[in-house]
Amino acid sequence: MKSFYITTAIDYANGKPHLGHAYEKVLTDVVARFRRLSGDDVYFVTGLDEHGQKVQQSAKARGIRPIELCNEAAESFQGLCKGLNITNDDFIRTTEDRHKSVVSTILQKLFDQGDIYKAEYAGYYSRRAEQFLQEKDKNEDGEWPEIFGDVEEIAESNYFFKLSRHQDWLIDHIKTNESFIFPRFRAKQVLEFLKEPINDLCISRPKERLEWGIPLPFDADYVTYVWFDALVNYVTAAGYGTDEFEKRWPADFHVIGKDILVPPHAVYWPIMLKAAGIELPKSLLVHGWWLKSGEKMSKSTGTVVDPLDLIEQFGSDAFRYFVTREMNVGQDSEFSLERYMARYNSDLANDLGNLLSRVLTMLGRGFDGIIPATQLEETLEQELWKGWDETQAKVLELFEEFQFHTGLERIFAFVSSINRYAEQRAPWKLAKSEDPIDKQRLDTALFAMSEAVRLAVGLLEPVMPETTEKVYSLLGHEPDSDWRKRLIRNEDLAGSTVGPKTILFPKPPVEA
Repeated sequence: MKSFYITTAIDYANGKPHLGHAYEKVLTDVVARFRRLSGDDVYFVTGLDEHGQKVQQSAKARGIRPIELCNEAAESFQGLCKGLNITNDDFIRTTEDRHKSVVSTILQKLFDQGDIYKAEYAGYYSRRAEQFLQEKDKNEDGEWPEIFGDVEEIAESNYFFKLSRHQDWLIDHIKTNESFIFPRFRAKQVLEFLKEPINDLCISRPKERLEWGIPLPFDADYVTYVWFDALVNYVTAAGYGTDEFEKRWPADFHVIGKDILVPPHAVYWPIMLKAAGIELPKSLLVHGWWLKSGEKMSKSTGTVVDPLDLIEQFGSDAFRYFVTREMNVGQDSEFSLERYMARYNSDLANDLGNLLSRVLTMLGRGFDGIIPATQLEETLEQELWKGWDETQAKVLELFEEFQFHTGLERIFAFVSSINRYAEQRAPWKLAKSEDPIDKQRLDTALFAMSEAVRLAVGLLEPVMPETTEKVYSLLGHEPDSDWRKRLIRNEDLAGSTVGPKTILFPKPPVEA
């Protein structure tokens, strides 16, 4: 059986984890968990891009070796994954021998078949982007975009990959494979870029200018340009050259931010794979940016958010919930601490947390902590269960389509319906009644509320796994190994002993 292979873009070692990195990890992890829970054999890879001029310069400025800087970065990014409860199966580093071997093998193959040649280059170069530029890359006013930083003119001999010979093929591939880029409107951005002839890609840097890289196998005086090194990692991690590769490759989804779609991942990468005789990934899943007051969050504007601070204060599940609920995959979204706290207090602490606390309190006071069985199902219960059936079916459909924000909205609409049911049924009033019918209604209400909470948190599991596990435990629930079965209403909770009253999402002493 082929595995479901999903990857994130590997992060660059010359920087610290920020909100964008954290979101991409969470988004990919939500997809991976959803597919695992649905029965797929998932293989999930993330990692670190460790070569390049900026790493070499930063290490030199600090008086340390480049590998020491990379080790620090790897510790930070792996710590981020741990803090976010990310279930990656592999964390690849481009300084590993397994990766260097694959890069050398593919480069030699392309060189031997005439896809790589040596030539003189004279033109513009961006150190920040580590990219050669053309006049067409300038703004309409003739200035270089801020993303390129300082741009210089250079002239030197280098090796080039025949990118341009595959331009027509790539255009046809994108047009005829509608699932290749998701959301589809991002494909228009790529096709717009490909309207103009593309230049061949410089794939080397002379060692006299850059030592921190993988040497070219056919010319030891040069190292591999960072993109040709970094973009190969996804096949390295899939086991290129081993029996595992056929099982894992092609990638089902490669998750990236919109800023690195063109040209690296939607132009360079597919053409490199095509030339090397490697099947293309099935789909690029392209997410948007986090904005602050309409502008992209960045170090230069002082709007960077350290996700580890939020995780430490509110827990990983709250962070995972916020970024998944707020971001429509493919679109940009606003971030502010006010929005974060509003979601935390309203959805998590009040709607879900208080509901669970209410259920546990009532069961502890009048039922010795034991969930009663259904006795008398009436219209209110029937409406609640009808709402669940509709919610479950629709949310699974939305999750399949990466509409996680809408899926979460539906789940919490169902949580709100449980709270409405509680207000209408008013079990605290039924408990005071001497009427035997009211006693049956009370038993039924407390079972229904317990079961509805169990179902709701079960559906939240891809996004909030720790919360699901905790609530299951508090309800005395032993989950079935089949996730889809856990989402079907049953009577198994009856007779279970619940845990003590618990504050699921404690409010901070001082709100941000």
